[in-house]
Amino acid sequence: MAENWIRLLGPPAIESSGTTHLQPRGRKAWAVLAYLALQADGTGRSRTASLLFPDAADPLGALRWNLSELRRALDGVTVAGDPLRLELLPPWRCDALEVVDSAANPALEPRSFTGQLLEGLSFADCPVFDSWLADQRYRLDNVVQSLLYEAALAALASGAPGEAAELATLALERNPFHADSNAVLVKALVALGEHRRAREHVTRSGDLYRQELGLPLPSEIRRALSAAAPEADPGVPATEATVRSYLDAGGSSLWAGAVDRGLEQLRLAVVLAQRTGNGHLLAESLVTLSAALIHQAGGRGAEVADFLHRALQAEGPDGVSRTSAAAYRELGYLSVQRGVPDRAAGWLDRAMLAAEGFPDEQARILAIQGMLASDTARYGNAVTALTESGNLAKALGNRRQQAFSEALLGRVRLLRGELEQAADSLDRTLVWIAEEHWTSFEPFVAGVRGETYLAAGELEQAAAMIDRSWVMADLAGDHCYMALAAGAEARLFMEHGDLTAAEHWIDRGLEPKPWYLWYSARLLDTAAEVSIASRSPRAAAFVERLAELASRSGMREFVVRGQSHRAVLGDEAAAQAVPWLAKDIDNPALAEFLAQRHHG
Repeated sequence: MAENWIRLLGPPAIESSGTTHLQPRGRKAWAVLAYLALQADGTGRSRTASLLFPDAADPLGALRWNLSELRRALDGVTVAGDPLRLELLPPWRCDALEVVDSAANPALEPRSFTGQLLEGLSFADCPVFDSWLADQRYRLDNVVQSLLYEAALAALASGAPGEAAELATLALERNPFHADSNAVLVKALVALGEHRRAREHVTRSGDLYRQELGLPLPSEIRRALSAAAPEADPGVPATEATVRSYLDAGGSSLWAGAVDRGLEQLRLAVVLAQRTGNGHLLAESLVTLSAALIHQAGGRGAEVADFLHRALQAEGPDGVSRTSAAAYRELGYLSVQRGVPDRAAGWLDRAMLAAEGFPDEQARILAIQGMLASDTARYGNAVTALTESGNLAKALGNRRQQAFSEALLGRVRLLRGELEQAADSLDRTLVWIAEEHWTSFEPFVAGVRGETYLAAGELEQAAAMIDRSWVMADLAGDHCYMALAAGAEARLFMEHGDLTAAEHWIDRGLEPKPWYLWYSARLLDTAAEVSIASRSPRAAAFVERLAELASRSGMREFVVRGQSHRAVLGDEAAAQAVPWLAKDIDNPALAEFLAQRHHG
């Protein structure tokens, strides 16, 4: 069947195979089309009309005219109802929709997506829609960047380094500072035997980082030049028994705190598993190593993602498999932390399908789904997922998983201003952490508990908890928890009226570069508040950094808060956007903050 395409990425157009297709007339018709395409749950007619036709004498009449224009051009596409929904059936396809739902089609060709959403069109007469469009452009660009990077990883894992190099190069054309894409390109060139080109690329990247950002070359790019598997003792037989012995030894070493030794033993397990020719054993070894790198060594870059893609290649076609479920879950976790929620949701959906019959794995997946829902300000979904995760973990006797899910639930409660419930969740978690001797997770829980005290006005208790969070995070060198604790310290000193000390803590928090971008967004939000309060000339820069990060990463509440900061700095269009954007977020604490700030 011939396909009809709605092209919204790049200059918008309707395309039909072998024929010239009618095009919608007017930029507002394209605006309506793009807006409806990206509202999965539909949108009210009145809301859409006020968004796109704010100055029209009859906004609903203007909307009806543009809807009829779309129906004229999109024969066979349903655009109807209240709430309005766009329903596509074959032969119709839409590039923006396929990018957002890319996980549903693993065979999607990322090279076919070029250009920005509604490229070439501007809507200065619709300031709120213009704000929405800017956010969506950042979001979709981030997803396409991630698609190219992940496709490059998959090509490398499947033994196609030439294709991997091409895809990584395309990703770098979008963002030359994407460290993971740089690392994949270097790995691909090394695999092709083009060592000179690989070294030249590392040198050029180092110059670019230094000249443009004033930063050293990220270590993962340089490591990609020389990453090599450890040498296994040739006298050790490559059997399932020896592989499992190394896996057990690695797990024991990690549990005892000997992380470097544990990782070395797990890497040797991977080397031996490769020699056995047993695909499932190799996949299991790669996933075990990946999990250790992520959760014990802070690994988040191309190396660990490469291992996970190799594991999925070794495990074989999709199906119910504990190993596949874990690999998909970890890829989802990485996408959550990298701030690519559309990709994360897809990986986690695939993980849940593969985890059928494995309740321990389902508990882990639900916790990451809850984290994702919380980051994107879908708090009701977050509470549901985290509660179910905790219940499963309790039934299984998995106290660490129960603590993890309960701590994230406490974070949701804090963000929503439900302070008593947050305190209960976090206090339970602190008891469980002590019982489990899980000191590496304590800085997070202590920091969030400290912020709960702070929000309740209990400053002495807040200071004790927040100070403990900072010291433990600093000693561990955990950049994510350091950013969390530094932001909490800044808010504590802001509450005391000491803006100089608050600014000091902002600067300390900005020094590390956390992988988990939610921490960066929260710190930048605090930096904006502190710098606005102190009338610092840095305020505008902090606000713009927050706005871009939040838009790219789908962090809807931080998008609203960024617009609120812009409004305080005098941006009238942002002031109009704030109530419109906030209406979709169910958070009483956010509503109270905005009411006090903009109407009090």
